[in-house]
Order: sequence, then structure tokens, then C-alpha cells
Amino acid sequence: MNGLRTVLVCLVIACAAVVSPAVPAAAVAKPGWAALPVPAAAPPVTVTHLAARGPGEAWATGYEQAADGPRPLLYRWDGTAWSRDAGFPGAAEPGRLGKVQFVGDEVWIFHDRAGAGEILRRSAGVPGGWSALPLPRDLWTYQDFTAVPGAAWVVGEDGSGLQVLHYDGSGWSTQPTPDGVRYLMGITARTATDAWAWADSTAGTTVLRWDGTAWRDARVPLPADSNVHTMLLEPAGRVTIGGSQYTDGVARTYLMTFNGRAWRTARPPLGDTYTEGMVRGPDGALWIPVTSDLAFASKYARVDGSRTTFSYGPERMNAIDVKPRALARAGSALLSFGTVEIYGSKPNLMSERLGG
Repeated sequence: MNGLRTVLVCLVIACAAVVSPAVPAAAVAKPGWAALPVPAAAPPVTVTHLAARGPGEAWATGYEQAADGPRPLLYRWDGTAWSRDAGFPGAAEPGRLGKVQFVGDEVWIFHDRAGAGEILRRSAGVPGGWSALPLPRDLWTYQDFTAVPGAAWVVGEDGSGLQVLHYDGSGWSTQPTPDGVRYLMGITARTATDAWAWADSTAGTTVLRWDGTAWRDARVPLPADSNVHTMLLEPAGRVTIGGSQYTDGVARTYLMTFNGRAWRTARPPLGDTYTEGMVRGPDGALWIPVTSDLAFASKYARVDGSRTTFSYGPERMNAIDVKPRALARAGSALLSFGTVEIYGSKPNLMSERLGG
């Protein structure tokens, strides 16, 4: 009898050990967006770009307002907190910071220094960390910048029209574009011999590709009456384009994906969202900051194949406009950077994180 009782007690304990850790799926808390403190700037501020190398390094750029014009802003994420970096050349002078690129172990950032263009380079081997690579000529407008090991491009315009400035590691040159191209709206690159740009041409919006020899029409079958906001060059040859198509005067967001063989076009329920802040998240889905229907919280779209879902950032008391401007994948997390306008104040900086 005692033996039977012992067996029963053991069975009860074993069942409890197996059953008790199980929690209903509905009770498991899903990770949500959390607010991150950002050192204040002089409002109103404008956010330009955000890029992350991994969970412990991200950089955000933009500019704040001073009495004599805009001042460049640079923030660094170290995996725990945001801090402001004011040690780069021209930090106290009028100007703006643009796109951030990781080139080998270095950080490259485009700097409009009161109209004179240069590339800031942060390297461990340089005293103070920062140096500047001046452009060979000043442009009226600096449209975009990209850099990879062995190459960099700056596109814009001056009095003679469109300019594509190319750096090959030793010096600058000017690259011609196909006939009919009026100006380049953006540029990105995978390698020194594989760069892409989206342009306005006499035939409408056109995607160009640099193959190491010349810029050519990539013959991307863009939707009719459309433009391009951004392009992601992803591993294994995948390319993702985000833009807007106009039908009867109304803009609607579209996404195009190239799998190495063919282009596929989708039109998720995103309205007229501007997709420049689009990023491929750690979960494999596309994430895009969208206009929120809640004045006190940001809103993000997650596009995974044919399924689109939305999530909200944390509630911000007295906020009347929360605008995440840029997203970046930081390891297993997503970082956002943007602005928030609190009732009675001008827009200042905000940042949020999804995941850990």
C-alpha cells in the first residue's frame, strides 16, 4: 500500500512539473515599443538618417536651429543609451548631416558644411577619431550619398545641371548618366561595381544601375505614373523598392521586390505612406513608420508577404505629433529615431526600440 501511495505521489509531482510552466498563449506578453531618452537639441529639429552596425552601435543624424541657421546633429547609440557626439569637424558651424554609411571599420557621414560638401570619416586610427574628405566641387543641392569599401558617390546639382561625383579610394571623378536623365533622387550601393540610383528622366521615373563601367537603365518595370522613395539592396541579390503610384491624382504606396530573376509588385494597405524610412527587420518583415491616427503615439507598419499589421509606440503625455523618421535594425531589435511635439513646444528628438 505504501508503495502504491509513493507511486501516486510521484505521478502527481511529475504531472505538476510538466503542466505548471505552461502558460496560455494569450497570456504571453508580446514585446512592444519602448521609449528611449535622447539628449535634447535646440528645437525645432530635423532628423535625416539612422543606421546601425549591430546591437551596440547606431548613429543618427540631422540638424537643429540656431540664430544663424541650422547646426549639425549627431547622436550615437552604444547598446544602452543615446549620447550626443560634438567632436567632429564643423560641429559648431552652420550645416547639416546626412546619410550614415559603414565602410569597413569606419563610419562615413555626409556633411553639408554651410554649402561645402564633405564626408566625415570616423576611424580608430585617427587622433580624435574624425577626419574630413572634401568634395572636389560645391553643389547647389546635395541630393544623396552612399559609400561602400572602395567607392563613394555624392549626387546633386549645380549651375551646369546634374552631377554624379564618384570617389574610388584615391580621388574624385564625375560620372555621366544616360541621355534623358534630369536629376537623381537617391542612390545606394552593394559593392564598388554594383550601385543603383532612382532618377527623374524624360521618360518618367527610371532606375539606373552602375556595373563598374557605366550607368545604364536597369529596366525596372515600375508602375505607371509612379515615383521611388527608397531602395534596399539585400543579401543574395534581393532588391526592394518602395514608392508611390498616382491614380486619378491620389497617391498609393507600392512595394516591389526583385528575387534575382523577376520583379513582383504589391500594394499593401499603407495609403500614401512615404517609404524612405523602410527597413528589413530582424524578423524578416519590412517595417515602415507611418502616419499615426493617435496624436500621442507613433505608429509602425509591418509588411510580411501579403499580410500587413500595425503597432503603436508608447503613449507620450501631452504629445500632439509623434513622428518616427527613420528605422534601423540593431541586432535582434529595431530602433527608430524621429521627433515629438509636445503641446506648447516645438518638435524635439525622440527614439523608440522594439525588442531587446
